[in-house]
Amino acid sequence: MHRTAFGDEFVWGVSTAAYQIEGAHEADGKGKSIWDEFSRKSGKIRDQEHADITCDFYNKYVDDIQLMKTMNISHYRFSISWTRILPDGVGQVNPLGVQFYNNVINECLKQGITPWVTLYHWDLPQVLEDRGGWTNREVLGWFEEFATVCLNNFGDRIKHWMVLNEPVVFTGAGYFFGKHAPGKWGLRHFLPAVHHVTLSMGRIGRLIRKMCPEAVIGTTFSHSPLEPISLKKRHIKALRRADAIVNRLFIEPILGLGYPLDAVRSLKAIKKYILPGDEEAMPFDFDFIGLQTYTREFIQFSLLMPYIWANIVEPKKRGVTKTTLMNWEIYPPALFDALRRLSSYPKIPPIYVTENGAAFEDILEDGKVNDVERRTYLQDHIAQVLKAKQLGVNVKGYFVWTFTDNFEWAEGYHPRFGLVYIDFKTQQRIVKESGKWYAEWLADS
Repeated sequence: MHRTAFGDEFVWGVSTAAYQIEGAHEADGKGKSIWDEFSRKSGKIRDQEHADITCDFYNKYVDDIQLMKTMNISHYRFSISWTRILPDGVGQVNPLGVQFYNNVINECLKQGITPWVTLYHWDLPQVLEDRGGWTNREVLGWFEEFATVCLNNFGDRIKHWMVLNEPVVFTGAGYFFGKHAPGKWGLRHFLPAVHHVTLSMGRIGRLIRKMCPEAVIGTTFSHSPLEPISLKKRHIKALRRADAIVNRLFIEPILGLGYPLDAVRSLKAIKKYILPGDEEAMPFDFDFIGLQTYTREFIQFSLLMPYIWANIVEPKKRGVTKTTLMNWEIYPPALFDALRRLSSYPKIPPIYVTENGAAFEDILEDGKVNDVERRTYLQDHIAQVLKAKQLGVNVKGYFVWTFTDNFEWAEGYHPRFGLVYIDFKTQQRIVKESGKWYAEWLADS
């Protein structure tokens, strides 16, 4: 398998997120995000860690972007910190925050790297969360104000925009299970958040198209292929309910198919938040869809999970021994299955794999990280992308998650996903063997 098999137009890159890499959590007028607040609460983050410094990308962006260049990486997906631009969520713009992203964008262009921007990657301003966050319909206006500032300041150079990152994850983990910021739980938080997030995709998509007519506009979705633990009817029904939440809840409304209300009875309560005109406002013709797949899951019927009456069967309970540090089964065909499933929707736009990668027990020895497992993981998953492409799936790019090791949300610094090893005490960067392989792969002509 050679890179050239994908064609000259296929996009190769890496992805990051602002909160996970930037640090400088109070520098130059930045406001507090929900993750700044959440990470201060006892027991929420593994080992009580935080992202106050993390990779210090705020101060090391020049070196990191130049390192990308040496690794032949020509496309870089990153997000913009809402509170670095608007410290109070709305209102006064922080010129130093704008300048930072201008510097990042200009350095990318200087190095011949195409910047791809995600507007929202989970770091809502805490002052807006205090007013209800995504459960408050006013968030549509707040998000539009933030997006407008970004488009006005960066739209002349950013040609690829993504509205949101993995909406089912930040609404589910943050507003239903309470395991991620802002730590809320229950349907009364989850359902309004779902609806307002869904509306925001079309609303911000139309805003970008109006302000930057030449822009290529997308948004990203996580997708985990699901299988029943057995063919017993109760498990198959449980799978259908789980699939409606995990994989269908957000993609189908933007495609004009509406919410999958018939699959999960409790979802019908979302109707109380749907106002006249909303159903017409939800669909939007994105130029591309970002797909983010890491593994597959097996589902079984369970009385312990209300509303969907289903839960995930852990790999070890199924006898699976090949897992990542996150206890995710290593199953490369999951990416092919996700691509094929997504491409089966009518009128689906081109697809980019905007995240794919793995965390392993990386060991630094003699100045090297010989992460053979990650290299193999990437090779095997890229092979699945090629298979999908050859069978007619309109997949146009692949971004590795992630460039450097970083703060991995509630898991802190324990899982390392990076192509580049970070010594978080010294901030030294060491390209792992997987990163060296990726650089060689990208250079292959």
